[in-house]
Amino acid sequence: MEKIHDVLSDKFINSEAEIRGWVYRIRSSGKITFIILRDSSGIIQCVASSDNLNEDQMRELSSMTVESSMEVSGTVRKDDRAITGYELAIKSYKIYERNENFPITKDLGEEFLLDNRHLWIRSREFTSVLKIRSTVFKAFADFFYNNSYYQVQAPMFVSTATEGGSTLFTVDYFGEKVNLTQSSQFYLETLIYSLEKVFTIAPSFRAEKSRTRRHLAEYWHAEGEAAWYSNEDMMKDEEKLIEYIVNEVIKNNSEDLNIIGRDINVLKKIRAPFERIKYRDLIEMANKKFGMDLKYGDDLGADEEYNIMIHFDRPIFVTNYPEELKTFYHKPDPENPGEILCHDMLAPEGYGEVIGGGERIYDLNELLDRLKKNNLNPEDYYWYVDLRKYGSIPHSGFGLGLDRLVTWICGLKNIRDSIPYPRTVRRVKP
Repeated sequence: MEKIHDVLSDKFINSEAEIRGWVYRIRSSGKITFIILRDSSGIIQCVASSDNLNEDQMRELSSMTVESSMEVSGTVRKDDRAITGYELAIKSYKIYERNENFPITKDLGEEFLLDNRHLWIRSREFTSVLKIRSTVFKAFADFFYNNSYYQVQAPMFVSTATEGGSTLFTVDYFGEKVNLTQSSQFYLETLIYSLEKVFTIAPSFRAEKSRTRRHLAEYWHAEGEAAWYSNEDMMKDEEKLIEYIVNEVIKNNSEDLNIIGRDINVLKKIRAPFERIKYRDLIEMANKKFGMDLKYGDDLGADEEYNIMIHFDRPIFVTNYPEELKTFYHKPDPENPGEILCHDMLAPEGYGEVIGGGERIYDLNELLDRLKKNNLNPEDYYWYVDLRKYGSIPHSGFGLGLDRLVTWICGLKNIRDSIPYPRTVRRVKP
């Protein structure tokens, strides 16, 4: 049994092949029926002709419907008129299941397609996005394995908040209220004291009632922490990471990029190093060059980042955010009072933030002071505080939204289209 992609080759011309899959398209013309068959690797035109098949067989094949499953065998021929340049002349076949009318057709409403996501994900375009997504996940892990990081895992049920209490999902845990994790960061920090450089890929959950094109309530979070790293050290790893991932997609998914209409030349521009721009300088740039009306201390949300990043064709790092815009664990910049040794990586073409990271506070008194300033109880973070008591070291880390990264690489309009089953403020099915 061959995969379709494998028989789309001159070496298979006039050879016998056996393939199986689902009916992608079908049309009948007199004594000939054309069935476009798809599997996970591609599509091919299969030709049913009375030269090879009897009248009953021709009648049965001409009545096949979209997404019916079948197996066919026959001779591979080259034909430039065929959708992929090759076709298979059917000599025999087996039908596994013949559908009634498949409910997914063109020009259906967005909500209908979301309600029927279990069927819509079979589309050729969605299949290509999922293949690219698979490459992104693999490339992320490969990069860090190749750079002496260890993959680790952290719990999904947690008792402390990483980002903020207002965005937590609370669940019952054997009679006790706990939260679904927003981030594995704190646990990764515990592991650098033994493994030094660690990463994880896991879901995170945020109860934000955001309805933007880049927010999910459940999303895939790729995070890393590294001992002895400065903020700049972390950015160097991240920009090399993004360049590596994009190159892997170009190398392995050029056909998929073409199917979804993504210009591969845009992605070929992604080369490290990326420009570093301090927050205060970005605010000035946005106002003077891009006609925006921002003031120092404004948070950069989805709209602001879009209006800035439509002017860039490569990612940038925004560094040195004001202290009040970042969470308590970020290390203040000793050379720039009121600013933090942190960074956000903003994707070009208007996509905005895909990575947030920075240098962590490693001094005990400095951490306690930051907790106090943020009106947080140190006892709630006792084990995190403990790390600053026993062999504390300089270290940095980051969190990357893999769904956002896939959205940008694929050039998608909405993050919902980067993940098989999106969970948003309005959707929890199918």
